[in-house]
Amino acid sequence: MNFFISDVFAASGTTIQKNYYSLIIMLITFSIIIYFMILRPQQQRINEHKKLVDSISKGDEIITNSGLVGLVTKITKIGYITIALNETTEVIIKSDFISSILPKGTIKKL
Repeated sequence: MNFFISDVFAASGTTIQKNYYSLIIMLITFSIIIYFMILRPQQQRINEHKKLVDSISKGDEIITNSGLVGLVTKITKIGYITIALNETTEVIIKSDFISSILPKGTIKKL
């Protein structure tokens, strides 16, 4: 609706002084809202997942994002983990795809 007001001032010949402070305050407010609602929680989730991956040791029972449940048999320094799904099957996965560490004895209860 502001475009109608500009036409009226243009017809009368007066000049308009625009206040850009309200625009700057609005941009800063939206930036703060986006930071606290989107960016900061995502950073906290990333830090929690990094702590989870760093705490994994040989013999832990884990579940991956794809739903594989297994026992950690080997951890490499470049970010890969070998998990044993059963006595004969081992799978190598990227450590980023670990969802959580399960309590001891979970695999035997399944």
